Amino acid sequence: MEISVYIDGFNLYNGALRGTAFKWLDLHAFSEKLCPGYQVKKIKFFTAQVDRRFDDPQQPVRQRLYWRAIRTLPSVEIVEGHFKTRQIRLPEEASVAYIEGELRAGRPITGLSPTFVLVRRSEEKGTDVNIATHLVHDAHLGRFDAAVLVSNDSDLAEAVRIVCKDLGKPVHIFRPSNTRPNYKLQSVATSFNNIDVRHLNTSQLPATLSDARGLFTKPPTW
Repeated sequence: MEISVYIDGFNLYNGALRGTAFKWLDLHAFSEKLCPGYQVKKIKFFTAQVDRRFDDPQQPVRQRLYWRAIRTLPSVEIVEGHFKTRQIRLPEEASVAYIEGELRAGRPITGLSPTFVLVRRSEEKGTDVNIATHLVHDAHLGRFDAAVLVSNDSDLAEAVRIVCKDLGKPVHIFRPSNTRPNYKLQSVATSFNNIDVRHLNTSQLPATLSDARGLFTKPPTW
């Protein structure tokens, strides 16, 4: 049976890879371990190019190097969204907590208002829409016998429901282990599983790889 794998890159990173030594992940080997006995036909990796941060200016460099690494895998396709950065005013936590404390104590809060601060927020845009679109479109065209979705994003529930219920294709979901189970996704999926950290550990790319541009190596620190 042929399967296609749809990986929510940031959901996987933040829920299973951040702070580990497993970020140099071989997506094909990892996908094979998720569904042993299935033939992995296609892997779509959904992500977006991160911005340069003052506290980690090398982050975009490491990300591009990883993209270069997984592009050496014939089954992998990178589907990009984008980041949108904007300035917004948000209430400061301490001032909100103070007002809530006064309210719980039964004291008057007339005239009290939280302190607002200007913050810069970066939001990933397009990934959930891209995943849902590709999943439904590929199922409709008969491009797989079954699908694997690596995500815990409830925004994908309707796409999963359409593929399972309306198009009759199984969708097996694997959620990052450091996230709480998403029962909305679980209710519509064929199966709902945790990612086994051992599969991350045993699915690492070689430290040195080559492509048409030559040799390159895994970042020394990540």
